[in-house]
Amino acid sequence: MNKGRIFSGMQPSGKFHLGNYMGALENWVKLQHEYECFFSIVDWHALTSSFEDTSKIPERIHEMALDWLSAGLDPERNVIFVQSHVKEHAELHLLLSMMTPLSWLERVPTYKDKLQQLGVQGKDINTYGFLGYPELMTADIILYKANIVPVGEDQIPHLELSREIARRFNNLYKPVFPEPQASLSQAAVLPGIDGRKMSKSYGNEIPFAASPDELRARVRLMVTDPQRVKRTDLGNPDVCTVYTFHKIFNKEQSAEIAQSCRQATLGCVDCKKCLAEKMVTNLADMHVRRQELEANPGRVKEILVYGGERARKVAAKTMEEVRQVMNLA
Repeated sequence: MNKGRIFSGMQPSGKFHLGNYMGALENWVKLQHEYECFFSIVDWHALTSSFEDTSKIPERIHEMALDWLSAGLDPERNVIFVQSHVKEHAELHLLLSMMTPLSWLERVPTYKDKLQQLGVQGKDINTYGFLGYPELMTADIILYKANIVPVGEDQIPHLELSREIARRFNNLYKPVFPEPQASLSQAAVLPGIDGRKMSKSYGNEIPFAASPDELRARVRLMVTDPQRVKRTDLGNPDVCTVYTFHKIFNKEQSAEIAQSCRQATLGCVDCKKCLAEKMVTNLADMHVRRQELEANPGRVKEILVYGGERARKVAAKTMEEVRQVMNLA
């Protein structure tokens, strides 16, 4: 059942870890069965804060496409494409920038925060591209007349701005664009193997592309209840990283695991072995799909070309309408 049209995108900023998958991609895989979906690898967005060195962008685009497809996104059911392959994104971004008050962009809460954070890191981001990030995001969404956008909490102010820009365009010219609404996903949050937030910068991640043996090795390194030193010590699963993963990948046995931990009838080594096998089983389909795609690298490129062609047809139709109402036809 088609409930509407979705647009969502991700910057090609490096290899995925399992936390990325649980945070957004797992939700996309579910949404593809209910909505008409446009999923874009937004490479121009990656330039807003990392324009100095673009050498890794092609490799990262390929890796991201591999991640998406191995996770289960269907290239026939969804339009999967690279943002820069559809030049209409740039045209609409330009036209919207002509009518968007500067103060609207400057008031986005994340703008000043990121300007300060990245400035401390030595990044030169006093650019229009960085300020205009929400403008480009708006163009991405409304170009396909998407009415639903899956976002995290931090993107809500950007989406509110997108609605305002669409509303202003419709009032200035003619009603062309729907005002996109947010779809907040209740995604499971995975900690890193050390209990902190999963992040590549901490070195505590589990790679999304990990093989079964790599998965087992990472699980073996997970921290457990620090108070449980001996096998006979009573454990507290509520402070154990391994148990957090059991609740996600081994739901049917999680209550039993918790009880066995508290009663010290299950040791940490065996608990980790059980979790590792459950994760290997749950992620097996993704691993197989990835192996097949890696064995045929040309297939990923074909899918992105095909997706780009489909996206351009929709984008071109929208831009014809935009030019007409703006008397630019």
